[in-house]
Amino acid sequence: MAKAKKLPSGTWRALVYDYTDEDGKRHYESFTASTKKEAELKAAEFAYTKKSKGKNAEMLFKEALDRYCELKSNVLSPSTLRGYRIMARNSYKSLLNYPLKSFTTDLVQSWINEYATDHSPKSVRNAHGLLSAVLDTFAPEINFRSTLPQQIKKDLYVPSDDDIKALLAYFSIKDKDMEIAVYLAAFGTLRRSEVCALTSDDVHDNMISINKAMVKASTGWAVKTTKTISSTRTIEMPQFVIDKLPSTGKLVNLMPDKVTTHFESALKQLDIPSFRFHDLRHYAASIMHAIGVPDQYIMQRGGWSSDRTLKAIYRGTIEEYTKKYNDVTLQHFDKMQHEMQHDS
Repeated sequence: MAKAKKLPSGTWRALVYDYTDEDGKRHYESFTASTKKEAELKAAEFAYTKKSKGKNAEMLFKEALDRYCELKSNVLSPSTLRGYRIMARNSYKSLLNYPLKSFTTDLVQSWINEYATDHSPKSVRNAHGLLSAVLDTFAPEINFRSTLPQQIKKDLYVPSDDDIKALLAYFSIKDKDMEIAVYLAAFGTLRRSEVCALTSDDVHDNMISINKAMVKASTGWAVKTTKTISSTRTIEMPQFVIDKLPSTGKLVNLMPDKVTTHFESALKQLDIPSFRFHDLRHYAASIMHAIGVPDQYIMQRGGWSSDRTLKAIYRGTIEEYTKKYNDVTLQHFDKMQHEMQHDS
């Protein structure tokens, strides 16, 4: 037990060994009080808490990050693991050399405040999620509460029927692989990763089995299982789309990054407002919603596990359909007003 010593000021101080840094310097925690007994009690409480914090209390955060990624290497998807390793290198520079025992609400909140100055709210949330997972795994006794930046509502551009027609006409002449890719995304709600992983063996009559995805791993592109359990699905496509598919091999002979570059190039050539290839799923979901397809069937076709994502992102508005339903609404109110005037 640490013994307290009286200071010239009349107060009592007790020192407790804390840790030895990388340079071999020993660090102590200091506890002062008006009485010898009180100072020694504070020191004893610190020593007991330090001892009970667990075997990983001295582990540096950078080591915990590496070990966490190793523990999950055969469980997480290659793209998720790659994202974690990128965050481990770039997102926690001010925290890497802290031992896990040093993590407090103040420390984490200070890091969030600094990180949020030049990163989007989504990036901050993702990095905070990994940090929390690492601490939960190696130091579950640590409790902290964080305030994260407010999410920004995105103003998504949902392509119109005319945009899709223009793209399909362009690719039908310039790039048959991209023509098929657009059909599968805009009419079938497929993700880019799913489009690039499909082969002719996945096509049975008018049905296409979505059971794998091509994602970026540390060693290059790799084919893995679909993003979620609900993403594994079978969708029915129009016969005219099925007729365009090759009878053998891959349905689209492009890697995902090439799909993106070819798509962006076509938008520029056609003078169409910029949007992502993934936004073709927005188009598909929005069209189905606009024509009255129930959410449960939209979710099933698109491979969404809940309607939260569907409602937050994929129920975009398409200008031509907005005008149509606005006209219907205004006509209804005009009719009501006419009837009211007639009755009076």
